[in-house]
Amino acid sequence: MLKEASSKWYPVYTRSRSEKQAFELLQKKGIEAYLPLQKTLKQWSDRKKWITEPLFKSYLFVHITQKQQTEVLMTKGIVRFLYHSGKIANMPDQQIDEIQLLLANDVELEVTSEHISPGEKIIIKAGPLIGLTGEMVSYRSQKQLVIRLENLGQTILVNAAAALVDRL
Repeated sequence: MLKEASSKWYPVYTRSRSEKQAFELLQKKGIEAYLPLQKTLKQWSDRKKWITEPLFKSYLFVHITQKQQTEVLMTKGIVRFLYHSGKIANMPDQQIDEIQLLLANDVELEVTSEHISPGEKIIIKAGPLIGLTGEMVSYRSQKQLVIRLENLGQTILVNAAAALVDRL
């Protein structure tokens, strides 16, 4: 029980195109890991195909204690932990829950490392994303909800109808 209380979500950086392999190896070691995946339509010169790829290129998340950090680093495909202000960055449980909620509902997502100016804080009041919080911005002439992942340096953009949101 004490072990659960001290576990936190940490983002880890993986070798390029090694996210799925590292995720499987972590699971074999008994380490709780989360690899957000999304389906995308890829087009080649001769065909189109739906493939499942990581939402965040070269990143996955581990739910561990500080004692397990070395074990994670000794996993093939894992390069390093992410640092924020000189310490290993951790992710709030709420952000991981929000990523899982977004991916559980077939919502069109865009991930960008581009910094988007702060906007009005909102909460979605209806629909499949009810309870999701973020900032409303005007981006590429569409209204979109922005969920900032500060410790990861990434932003998730979600299309949200104005009728489904309330100000916080």
